[in-house]
Amino acid sequence: MASNYNRKSASSGSRRKPATRSGGASAYSTGRGASRQQPRSQATRGRSSAPRSRQAGGYGAPRGGRQVTSVRIGDIDQVTRNARAQKTYRRYIIRIGLIIGLIGALAIGGAVVYNSNLFTVTNVTVTGVEHLTATEMTELASVPAGTTLLRVDAGGIKERLLADAWVLDASVNRIFPDTLELAITERTIAAVVSVPIDSAQTTEDWAIASDGTWLMAIPAKGSEASKTISQKVYEDAENVLHISDVPLGVSPEVGAHCTDANVNNALDIVSGLTTELADQVKSVKATETSSTVLTLENGIEISFGEAGTTEEIRNKERVILQLMEENPGTIAYINVRVVDRPTWRSL
Repeated sequence: MASNYNRKSASSGSRRKPATRSGGASAYSTGRGASRQQPRSQATRGRSSAPRSRQAGGYGAPRGGRQVTSVRIGDIDQVTRNARAQKTYRRYIIRIGLIIGLIGALAIGGAVVYNSNLFTVTNVTVTGVEHLTATEMTELASVPAGTTLLRVDAGGIKERLLADAWVLDASVNRIFPDTLELAITERTIAAVVSVPIDSAQTTEDWAIASDGTWLMAIPAKGSEASKTISQKVYEDAENVLHISDVPLGVSPEVGAHCTDANVNNALDIVSGLTTELADQVKSVKATETSSTVLTLENGIEISFGEAGTTEEIRNKERVILQLMEENPGTIAYINVRVVDRPTWRSL
């Protein structure tokens, strides 16, 4: 009996020994348990890792635990545009600041120069005068001593120059660094009017402009008063129209406009004629408007009458020229006061 038990024990031990060599019963059982449980563990790990992958950035996350974030192309473009706009805005602000600074510096510099003694006027020149003198214009301008080209009252100077009857227009020009130029445009003498004075016992010659402005009384040539008058005045007086037989009561005043109808009628006639006939008119008798008489250089007298419109003047002129052409050297007198019924008289 004993021997049988021992053999069983031995056989049992012989069956357990392989397990002992592989690490014992516990190791064996553990190995078998591990082999059975391994699929579950992997499945479990698979199921538990899936949510982590989705939480980290969605499906398809790369192995190794790296996180991936998706960005739309439009968002990238918007960021680029915003950065570009901010850069442009900063440049704009900088430019505005520079411009404001420059303007401020210029304003301060200009104020300093304006109130300084730079560009002091030391020379005054006069241009465009023939009947006036440069000295007269300089005295009339009255440029204050010590004034500068920047502070000079150009408007006041021009106003004082225009107060002279001869001055039709004037401009005050600054020529740096120290010269002030007075550019004058003079009126010209259109006629010399013999104005009766002293109850018509004597007459006085007055220069009158084409716009009817009385320019000056012309002193007798060679008199003491004539020494202060420009010789250009006397040259023009000899070559322009002379208006005579003016009725008593005409009162010329330097710089004033002529208000006498007879004198103005004579001026209108001559200014309305063409060059061909106007150059031949030597004098005009302006006793009455309706009986104004022109005297030509060849001695022909023309009873012209009222000037009327420009067209009426031209019509009378055509009749005069036609009669003179048809009767060369034989006419002494022409009457065109009624233009459609002219009359003439031979020598």
